[in-house]
Amino acid sequence: MTTVADILKHIETIAPTYMKESWDNVGLLCGSKSTPVTRVLVALDPFESVCREAVEWGAQLIVTHHPLIFQPPKAITDETAVGRTIMALCAAGISAINAHTNLDCTPGGVNDVLARRLGLEDIQVIAPAGTNEDGLPYGLLRYGHLREQRLEDFLRIVKFRLGAQGLRYVNSGKPVRKVAVGGGSCAGAMMDALAAGCDTFVTADVRYNQFWDAQDLGLNLIDAGHFQTENPVVPILASKIAAAFPDVIVKISESHSDCMKFY
Repeated sequence: MTTVADILKHIETIAPTYMKESWDNVGLLCGSKSTPVTRVLVALDPFESVCREAVEWGAQLIVTHHPLIFQPPKAITDETAVGRTIMALCAAGISAINAHTNLDCTPGGVNDVLARRLGLEDIQVIAPAGTNEDGLPYGLLRYGHLREQRLEDFLRIVKFRLGAQGLRYVNSGKPVRKVAVGGGSCAGAMMDALAAGCDTFVTADVRYNQFWDAQDLGLNLIDAGHFQTENPVVPILASKIAAAFPDVIVKISESHSDCMKFY
């Protein structure tokens, strides 16, 4: 019988914990390692709707990218969404595992998946933090190459392939040839993208002043949305769990989507 401990160990081979940022919270954040598992629900976030879905579906485990507990809560009550979520999981005996920045940085993780989704070729790690057991470099950002094209043409590709409702961007006046990607909030690393010789950077959660900085530095900067730039890894993670544990039913959440809408 597969247990939470078995799946946790496998996820830590996919995204080793030593690759996470020092401030991050990853691993088993709720539940028991000894719990037998027959059903796993996979999602980007462990939000209340996802946890309700896990309860209704009869899952024993949820696996997400973002952590259930990031900043330590001062109380667990039904007066907050986080409190209700944790209480619901505990009441149903459901465990919660996440792989966050370790999944961002690992080979084949969030940013390799994002780079492939956008059609980049010859994908490389920008400013590697180290190498894994197989000698492969790991780190936060990736870059790759495309045939030279107008920014407007690349924007259409990004919007379509990520299913974005809209894009925020700065046009530096350069054609798109060498593209950096960083799923989620990676705009603070734009200098690394520039140092790698990139003319374009796709990320999310870009601040006002960061758009101006990119324009001044001559970098095409595209904000494609936090959910949209990270969610492509979810089916990949689900497929890896399913392949390793054929006795377990693995399902991608049907209730989770981006809450931000465009009017």
